[in-house]
Amino acid sequence: MVAFHRVRVVILLLFVCGSLPDALSFYLPGLAPVSFCEKGESDKNSDVPDCKSTIELFVNRLDSVESVLPYEYTAFDFCYDESEKRPSENLGQVLFGERIEPSPYKFSFKKNMECQSVCPKSYNTEKAEDKAKLEFLKKGMLLNYQHHWIVDNMPVTWCYDVEDNQKFCNPGFPIGCYVTDTGRAKDACVVNADFNDKDTFYIFNHVDITIFYHVVENEAAGARLVAAKLEPKSYKHTNWEKPDCTGPPMSLGNKFSGEIKIPYTYSVKFVEDKTIRWASRWDYILESMPHTNIQWFSIMNSLVIVLFLSGMVAMIMLRTLHKDIARYNQMDSVEDAQEEFGWKLVHGDVFRPPRKGMLLSVFLGSGTQIFIMTFVTLFFACLGFLSPANRGALMTCAVVLWVLLGTPAGWVNEEINNSFEFKVVFADFFVMNLILWGEGSSAAMPFGTLVAILALWFCISVPLTFIGAYFGFKKSKPFFKTSGGIEHPVRTNQIPRQIPEQSFYTKPLPGIVMGGILPFGCIFIQLFFILNSIWSHQMYYMFGFLFLVFIILLITCSEATILLCYFHLCAEDYHWQWRSFLTSGFTAVYFLVYAIHYFFSKLQISGLASTILYFGYTMIMALIFFLFTGTIGFFACFWFVTKIYSVVKVD
Repeated sequence: MVAFHRVRVVILLLFVCGSLPDALSFYLPGLAPVSFCEKGESDKNSDVPDCKSTIELFVNRLDSVESVLPYEYTAFDFCYDESEKRPSENLGQVLFGERIEPSPYKFSFKKNMECQSVCPKSYNTEKAEDKAKLEFLKKGMLLNYQHHWIVDNMPVTWCYDVEDNQKFCNPGFPIGCYVTDTGRAKDACVVNADFNDKDTFYIFNHVDITIFYHVVENEAAGARLVAAKLEPKSYKHTNWEKPDCTGPPMSLGNKFSGEIKIPYTYSVKFVEDKTIRWASRWDYILESMPHTNIQWFSIMNSLVIVLFLSGMVAMIMLRTLHKDIARYNQMDSVEDAQEEFGWKLVHGDVFRPPRKGMLLSVFLGSGTQIFIMTFVTLFFACLGFLSPANRGALMTCAVVLWVLLGTPAGWVNEEINNSFEFKVVFADFFVMNLILWGEGSSAAMPFGTLVAILALWFCISVPLTFIGAYFGFKKSKPFFKTSGGIEHPVRTNQIPRQIPEQSFYTKPLPGIVMGGILPFGCIFIQLFFILNSIWSHQMYYMFGFLFLVFIILLITCSEATILLCYFHLCAEDYHWQWRSFLTSGFTAVYFLVYAIHYFFSKLQISGLASTILYFGYTMIMALIFFLFTGTIGFFACFWFVTKIYSVVKVD
């Protein structure tokens, strides 16, 4: 009854966690609201001493679904403010390539402005520097690079109608668009019939910004910003000193040569909205991203697989194993003992150390580190601590946890060689970073940050690994030693037992290949949204669903590995250690195959550098997933083997 009560509590917690995305949003301490008021109002009214009258607009990196390479705002020669100091970024933002900078777009609260000039940009194709800037701008429009602007820590969105009369709010908007030499309008060029000249670029050099605010009542004086939307437009501006935002669009022929001036302008208006609360101001962005129904379908699909596996495991544990154990324990005579068969027959070899046990222990140490890091990160994300409003918090939390979790990794490893994962990942990451450096991308990690990460590993993670290994060796002892190690329920024979000829389905490779199918089936729908978030730059926020899928994956990997482990032991094959790790770990191979399919069927990425970066980062994710799932499978099988051999009588 106690166990059943615990299961009910866990299910209730998971249900609450899964319901968080549909619940009312909330902000945590550290993300306090900012009050705004009209200029001079704070001086006249003592009730609003801390309100601001100036609204600053910040710009972030530009990215594209057709390229893995993000670029800083200044790389495209847009209008920028040199006098303002750029805000500091946390580790997660640096790793994700975010580069937030101040902009010359500044507004006074509740002061509407029409067609205000920001700055003009002039280019002469006869000058090499100007020609290079213009070509880079055209490349950005050709690849549909997107601006990302921020007001009051909130994305400025471009909302437009999509199919089925749905409205989609994109937290970015394009630099411009391109009409091909055949007259086909690409990307955003479809929004305006005037974009019709062949082989021509159209630059969105004007934005109509609408800022929505909510007047606070019974809480604090002033108003709070609850939404910021814009509509990109293109105007040629015959008189850029006194623009009127009328006339033909700002076009640029692909083969243009000579001088050209591109003036940038904006309009801003303020609208009061009493229906949106400050705490739920992100909801209109998240709700415009369909997929909630698909997420529930994913959960139900995964639960069906879990129920199927649970039924199989229950049948083995409660029926087959119960009968086997009862029969084995009733063997009183020597003659009966000599007629042992099935999994009890290999009791003297089942805890024999595997080949290359040191390498396996290194894998298990790294996998334990990744497992705990993932669990804690997802738990905090599920509670809302790592929301999209807290930029870079998710990656910062994961990196810090990974560094601090050297102790449990060392405890499991116990071979003082837990640097395998870091060496492989760092080598791959360093090569990727060299490519980003060469391409001038904002995602290239600065040298100082690279040194800081190495310092975190050498000065914190490595010493903690040694400490964990020391206590692990002193207390629990190594897994894979016949003497002086963990106290196993049965003794290990000195001479290894001959393994009989195995049938096809009990051979290692078929079992390993089949073992990863069901765990992958539980996660492949969720995997689609995660890959969309990474490569298509979509906002991921449904951490409640992700936490549920994480628990389901944990259960599925464990049960699938236990099932196959039992079948192999019954076939008198006692080499379960590597097989259990590889059975669950093979899920990563299916993940890799799916990532390749996703690249060719869903993405529009072009260019050698972007392709190398995609597969380089995918290999890192596949390695991490391999260690993570393999560790789950090993410890599930280790628990199972220890359990069944501890309840039988062995002479």
